[in-house]
Amino acid sequence: MSLKLSRLSVRAPDGATLFAGLDLTVVAGEVATVTGPSGAGKSTLLDAIGGHLSPGFHVTGRVFLDGRDVTDLPAEARGIGVMFQQAVLFPHLSVADNLAFGLSPAIRGRLARRMAVAEALAQAGLDGMGARDPATLSGGQRARAALMRTLLADPKAVLLDEPFSALDPGRRHDIREFVLATIRRSRIPALLVTHDRQDADAAGGPVVALT
Repeated sequence: MSLKLSRLSVRAPDGATLFAGLDLTVVAGEVATVTGPSGAGKSTLLDAIGGHLSPGFHVTGRVFLDGRDVTDLPAEARGIGVMFQQAVLFPHLSVADNLAFGLSPAIRGRLARRMAVAEALAQAGLDGMGARDPATLSGGQRARAALMRTLLADPKAVLLDEPFSALDPGRRHDIREFVLATIRRSRIPALLVTHDRQDADAAGGPVVALT
């Protein structure tokens, strides 16, 4: 499994090129990092990879996922998961139902789906919290739940858009280690956007600096 960018570039609606053509390969279980100042196009890069660009933006170059060109596919057909800065959980669903929402269609049958959610809760250290309202979770607990929901969709790659920046320093280290270790164990490629040097060092993969 790999995520490959070949001469990838994005042009904004005003005609400005946000970043030069990027070449990058991220292999299974590896976490690459994208750094750069605000406005350099880091989140736009993730949008281009995931298929979430706003109208008016134009992509050149190609995105390959496990050798398959997904550049022109809609977001839902790419098989790429996204974890955002704020752990977005549906407020009208319980924690367990939030995770179940992300389950891959390949997991069929009520028992199998319930067991998959229970296992994900256990892996996230959220045993016994499935019935809770997401609003009752701490920031770190919400981040872990959001990651597990992303992974339950069985993505072939994951994009991490500054997922640790909203956490306090003490919690940030623990959540970062959990997220990175879980992705490596899942053997999928990941791309992390961050302003924090410690995040990049912990990720340990290739670093792309946008200017």
